[in-house]
This record gives sequence, structure tokens and C-alpha cells, in this order.
Amino acid sequence: MAHPSNIVYCTGPHDPHALDGISRRHRSGDLDTLCPVCLGYGQWNTQIDLVSHRSIRHACPKCDGRGWIETGADMVPSHDTALSPDGQPMWVVRLDPSDDRE
Repeated sequence: MAHPSNIVYCTGPHDPHALDGISRRHRSGDLDTLCPVCLGYGQWNTQIDLVSHRSIRHACPKCDGRGWIETGADMVPSHDTALSPDGQPMWVVRLDPSDDRE
């Protein structure tokens, strides 16, 4: 039996229901300022059902889902996967220089 639904599609964090049900991220580590794209939420809804509140979310590409960005010259860690020397996938932490210097 189908349930009623009212699905809304969002194109970015500026859409009316894009941030429904998402909490603003706490500052972690040495990150300096709220992300200008997601405004500190780290993600937004690309689809949300206004009846059941089920959603599909998209991580912010500017802050990698952290909600905060580095504005200085500090290196920013990003979790990633890479191939080990024997060809198996493994978790790694990449250190990228910040590109948001003021």
C-alpha cells in the first residue's frame, strides 16, 4: 500500500526546504569560519518528502561536509581512499593547503 508523499527537489542550499531537518555543524579543530556555500550545515537536501521527512542529501563540495573552512595557511585534512602497494584499497588522510586565504 502506497503512502502519501509530497516530494520537493532542491538545487542548492538556498532553496526553501534544502536545510529542513539538518543541524548546523559544530566547529571542529582549527577551522576558522563558516562555509560561505552551506552556511555551516555541511550538506543540504536534494530531495525531501514533506510528509515523511525522508530525504536525499548532498555534501557541500566547498567544505567537504565539515560546515567550516580554513582561511589561513594551515593544512586541512581530508579523508580519502587510495590503493596500497599490494593493490588493496585503504583509508588515508590527505593534507591539502587551504585555498581560502584572505
